[in-house]
Amino acid sequence: MRSAQSLRTLSLTTARRLALSRQHLAGNRAAGPARFLDVVRDLCCLQLDPTQVVARSHLLVLWSRLGAYPLADLESFIWKERQLFEYFAHCASLVLTEDFPIHRARMRHFTAGSSLREQQAARWLKDNAGFRRYIVAELRRKGPLPSDAFEDRSRAGWRSGGWNTGRNVNQMLELLLGHGHVLVAGRVAGQRLWGLPEHCLPGWTPRDVLSVRDAVRLAAQRSLRALGVAQAAHIRRYFVRDTYPGLPDALNDLEAEGRILRVRLRDGSRDMPGTWYVHAEELPLLDKLEAEEGSWEGRTVLLSPFDNLICDRARTEALWDFRFRLEIYVPREKRQYGYFVMPLLHGDRMIGRVDPELDREHGRLNINAIHVEEHAARSAEPARAVASALKSLATFVGARELHYPGPVPKAWRRALVAGA
Repeated sequence: MRSAQSLRTLSLTTARRLALSRQHLAGNRAAGPARFLDVVRDLCCLQLDPTQVVARSHLLVLWSRLGAYPLADLESFIWKERQLFEYFAHCASLVLTEDFPIHRARMRHFTAGSSLREQQAARWLKDNAGFRRYIVAELRRKGPLPSDAFEDRSRAGWRSGGWNTGRNVNQMLELLLGHGHVLVAGRVAGQRLWGLPEHCLPGWTPRDVLSVRDAVRLAAQRSLRALGVAQAAHIRRYFVRDTYPGLPDALNDLEAEGRILRVRLRDGSRDMPGTWYVHAEELPLLDKLEAEEGSWEGRTVLLSPFDNLICDRARTEALWDFRFRLEIYVPREKRQYGYFVMPLLHGDRMIGRVDPELDREHGRLNINAIHVEEHAARSAEPARAVASALKSLATFVGARELHYPGPVPKAWRRALVAGA
């Protein structure tokens, strides 16, 4: 292990730019037939969320990186080419079919853990073995089906104290999904069609059987490369979130093999606390970022509240000095910024939050408020780029006009209104 004196030192600015470059939020946008694959390979996953105040989150995550794209192309990429499938990563997510061996390792042990919830799920599956066999048999006989096509043949109802208590068909399907016995074969009007793996995965799907140790090693490296620079806790909370058994030993082994390296992060005159890593394969990019510091090209984009860059709130605060919290479940009168607030990235800084809402009936994207960080509040410099980003978002979601019914920074108003 290298001494603290010999560690490579990265400035906070370089660390941010490495993260943004790895997340496809800097430089030229990916283009061509492989654009979706290029982005998702580097992000590892796209979190799914049903909220559609503006658009569904995974659509916005890709828009932030690619600009406007035909939704039909993405549908084909997912459901015809089968490059992605739905599984658990950042909660429910779209994950790469080529990463199936990593997820398969989790499937084998999905309810084998020691937590009370995992023990409850394992008992419930055992008690309802006949119910499980019935669902699998129906899918084998009829092909993909929606959840309402199944009878509730449970012997004992699912009880959780939450919204899914008594929703036995849905709970059985979710647990079978966790184990990989069923997968999502498609969606009709947002409703999932359930199928057997042979209905959902292409013939080229890799079928390697990885040990848990090897799966953790692969996932940890994928996570670190997606983040650019990260601590062990950040790696654990990314990609296959909280499913990294033995991560400390895996990181030690990877460091000993030279696959990952420790670095020191420096914020001005102080070292940032904790142990930070970069992947050895990112060293050429790191060298380039430091050599071309003055010519680095960032972007001005809005980020989904569930965006991969900011999904770890503690890391977002550490690297960007930006505190971001979801307020979807906060009562209206207690919200500080808004219901579906999208962080505003400008270059390598987070400069504010936008509270948008799509009025589909009138084809209007309402900007209910723009809240700007103190360091950007008095400058009109970002306003034109922000106006362009908002116009791009309006076009992507099908709005014919932008409307600003709420507060916006005084220094930005002229450029925003002109851009509308």
